[in-house]
Amino acid sequence: MGQVAKQLKDIDLVVHCAGPFELTAEVMMKACIASKTHYLDITGELDVFELAASFQDQAKAAGVVLCPGVGFDVIPTDCVAAQLKQQMPDATHLRLGFDSRSRMSRGTAKTSVRRIGEGGAIRKNGKITAVPLAYKAEKIDFGGGEKMAMTIPWGDVSTAYYSTGIGNVEVFIPAHPKLVSRMRRMNWFRWLFRTEMMKNWLMKKIDNQPAGPKDEEREKHYTWVWGEVKNAQGETLTMRKQVLNGYTLTAQGAVFMAMHVLATGPAGGFYTPSKLYGPELVEKFLYQPS
Repeated sequence: MGQVAKQLKDIDLVVHCAGPFELTAEVMMKACIASKTHYLDITGELDVFELAASFQDQAKAAGVVLCPGVGFDVIPTDCVAAQLKQQMPDATHLRLGFDSRSRMSRGTAKTSVRRIGEGGAIRKNGKITAVPLAYKAEKIDFGGGEKMAMTIPWGDVSTAYYSTGIGNVEVFIPAHPKLVSRMRRMNWFRWLFRTEMMKNWLMKKIDNQPAGPKDEEREKHYTWVWGEVKNAQGETLTMRKQVLNGYTLTAQGAVFMAMHVLATGPAGGFYTPSKLYGPELVEKFLYQPS
């Protein structure tokens, strides 16, 4: 970490893009705090957001911004959560999700397989709670029509709590019923995916796949983002937004947020995207059909 901090001594801001972030983020965050360099990244990893939140006091004292998730993970979902909270201040439960027809990049796939062994996660009564893979499955209309969907341990299980104060959070993605069944069966031997041997084998297989969606695929495949809040009286409010393809949004979002931090000089500390810029940030990345 000390060597990294020395290399950052004349750098004002880092956009950290080297994943899986569970392997790289801690060293870079600590180096940025030591060198008083603002830290942004494009992670969607739940544990990395919690790690950044744990450095709140150190970042504040150093005057350093720590804001993970300045890409598709988690700009649009985080902003939808914050906007729904504005519209229903007494919300007690939040559900978020997204429907993207774009295939995964190698980096996203590697992160996903490294997480399988840990199972799913939700936030319940303010605490992140471990649950089985595909813990819940139900039909949801993300914006393009009703689809079967399942819960995933997405970064918003962490960030939405800091952005909204809502203590119960679940995140969903579309999943064919056969995939839901397969994920639930995997819970019986999930322990196997926690071994480094299995993780490394899967990551090597992923290295043989295409790097990610090509330009024409990204232009064609936009993403629906969905959110729903509920209060103690059982009243609900739903929001849907059509945003850019996740990989396009990540590239644009990271650059935009870096420029915003450099231009405005926020106080040091841990931020979510909606806290750093405002819930209206998502409006800059809406999909506009050509």
